[in-house]
Amino acid sequence: MAESKRDYYEVLGVPKDADEAALKKAFRTLAKKYHPDANPGDKEAEKKFKEATEAYGVLSDGEKRRQYDQFGHAAFDATGGPGGFGGFGGFDFSSADMGDIFGDIFGDFFGGARSRSGARQNGPMRGQSVRTGLRISFEEAIFGCEKEIEIYFKEECSTCHGTGAKPGTSPETCQTCKGQGKVMYKQQSLFGQIQNVQTCPDCGGSGKVVKEKCTACRGTGYTTRKKKLQVRIPAGIDDGQSIRMSGNGEPGVNGGERGDLLVEVSVSKHPVFVRSETTIYSTMSIPFATAALGGPVRVRTVDGEVEYTVKPGTQTDTKVRLRGKGVPSLRNSQLRGDHILTLVVAVPERLNEAQKEALRRFDDAMNGRMTGAGGSGDGGSGVGSGPAGNAGNAGQAGAGGGAPGSGGKNSGKKKGFFK
Repeated sequence: MAESKRDYYEVLGVPKDADEAALKKAFRTLAKKYHPDANPGDKEAEKKFKEATEAYGVLSDGEKRRQYDQFGHAAFDATGGPGGFGGFGGFDFSSADMGDIFGDIFGDFFGGARSRSGARQNGPMRGQSVRTGLRISFEEAIFGCEKEIEIYFKEECSTCHGTGAKPGTSPETCQTCKGQGKVMYKQQSLFGQIQNVQTCPDCGGSGKVVKEKCTACRGTGYTTRKKKLQVRIPAGIDDGQSIRMSGNGEPGVNGGERGDLLVEVSVSKHPVFVRSETTIYSTMSIPFATAALGGPVRVRTVDGEVEYTVKPGTQTDTKVRLRGKGVPSLRNSQLRGDHILTLVVAVPERLNEAQKEALRRFDDAMNGRMTGAGGSGDGGSGVGSGPAGNAGNAGQAGAGGGAPGSGGKNSGKKKGFFK
């Protein structure tokens, strides 16, 4: 299974309805923070920079964003993903206006450009997305279904109403970040002065600290309960793909919207069928006589049994394509793949005497040999020319292949090939 990816909105830290300006601002902040030039030799920073670049590459493109909102990462499994958009870090720089973004970044690297740290960082923030797993059968993945799942759902504490503070008290402004939720530090390097912004370690980015915590939620502002949800599994979903359920993730911060729930689907193996994208494969044995003479057989498919006429002279490993009997397309359930059937000629392991004799006669017929009465050669009658009462001379072997006469009529019998 491929390595799971974080939600693109979560990567950039923006809500699902963020506009182009908000996306660009979020990406600019992350790019400045994790750019390789600002973090030489830091593999983790490089990974986060590429992750942010990939997320912005999808969400800043209207069509790609629409596909992602509908199908999640599955929309780009075949053609997208890391490296799927081209360019550095999996993003095509020609597809968006990157000049002002990287111009600001490199300006900060080489000489310390203007700072935007004055802006407040503790505004509404979208909640984290969460993941859960769900196992379904092979057939359920083909045709789709509805499943009920149970998750632990965070909701606002009814005692403190989400503040995390003991009733009668309220959160106070964080003195470390002065309510900004972020702290900035400067560092001198070979490239000049570098400014880094990090989440405040004392308030966790909220800009507020709780002195006296609510006993009901222990200062978190949230309580957890079990919640049942109905999940609609689309026809054609594959193993490892996820379904997005909006608004069922972690609560937002400072009035931000909830994150999403991502349900990762695991598809059980089938004893007969094997799937590859929208194509189904299976193997079927057919009798020797059917393979030689041809005839109808019943073939098992995901839609039930269908009849197929085997052509005379069919050999083992012959492949048959049953069109439209495969997996529906995830994007259009009206379009279905094919079922590829491999035919294997079955050789009987146990035969009775009648069956063996029938095969011997078949083998003789295939090789031009006769198994009945022999030929009627010239000397087949075996009539001698000597005196009366004496035994006749042995007849000559007949041209038809009979044994030589023995003084009388030639018996003409021949031994079989398997006798």
